[in-house]
Amino acid sequence: MQLRFLGRSGLQVSPLAFGGNVFGWTVDESLSFRLLDAWLDAGFNFVDTADVYSSWVPGHNGGESEAIIGKWLRQTGKRNRVVLATKVGKPMGEGRKGLSPAYIREAVDASLKRLKTDHIDLYQSHDDDAETPLADTLGAFAELIKAGKVRAIGASNYSAPRLAEALDVAEREGLPRYESLQPLYNLYDRAVFEDTLEPLCLERGVGVINFYALAAGFLTGKYRSEADAAKSARGANTTKKYLNPRGLRILAALDAAAKAHGATPGQVAIAWQIARPSITAPIASATSQKQLDELVAAAGFALDAETIAALDAASAESTQR
Repeated sequence: MQLRFLGRSGLQVSPLAFGGNVFGWTVDESLSFRLLDAWLDAGFNFVDTADVYSSWVPGHNGGESEAIIGKWLRQTGKRNRVVLATKVGKPMGEGRKGLSPAYIREAVDASLKRLKTDHIDLYQSHDDDAETPLADTLGAFAELIKAGKVRAIGASNYSAPRLAEALDVAEREGLPRYESLQPLYNLYDRAVFEDTLEPLCLERGVGVINFYALAAGFLTGKYRSEADAAKSARGANTTKKYLNPRGLRILAALDAAAKAHGATPGQVAIAWQIARPSITAPIASATSQKQLDELVAAAGFALDAETIAALDAASAESTQR
């Protein structure tokens, strides 16, 4: 497995990250353990989760995904084989949210306890917090890094102006900087990242670990009609957003590329992202061994320039430059 450096952090990660949002939601503990084992056995090392996963499930409070990963790490002893990423900042109930120093200190200890580890490799601000000065947030992260609880920090869901400001503050104040950005990006959702965030990340050497790499499953070809919405828990939202003329045009291009390469549409969609110079490691989830095998295969082949150009054209948005 050819590992990639994540920003300037020194962390080396596989070209795909396993998205832990499914653990404790659409994947139970036993299957989660099997998928994590298989992920490492296939040569990958990057796992991304968040403290808030999966608070949206009735009866859940958040922390379920971290707890499953922690139990797996404790039982298997594989902590040294994993680059472990989690996040802080989304509402956890009872006023627990944001990026104030006091809350970050509270939240990191809760995450470490659930993950059953003494350090987090990549600790990410899950959302921007306009009410807390950036220097205060970065200063709190500096304390965690000094204490050995965190190795590097990243940002998720930041706009380009705010990410640039955070990088400038870090440089000016001598504080740790965000070494990665986690934006929404895939063949359908292109414009926001490519127009504003991608140039900034390339210029400042910030790694990119984009989420929804498969557009909530749409880019696998799973949803081709309204009737397909019943195929999963998130099917209705997926079809509502992506099932339109442009989405169908993207699927047609993926079908053609998949046929030419002896692959699946989802594998082609992932390979297209991995080939992009700005992308370090797309984040994708799997809820079965078959889906995981598809992800593994996606990282194993390269698309030719002609195929990339065809996918670019099919997925072009009128708002892009």
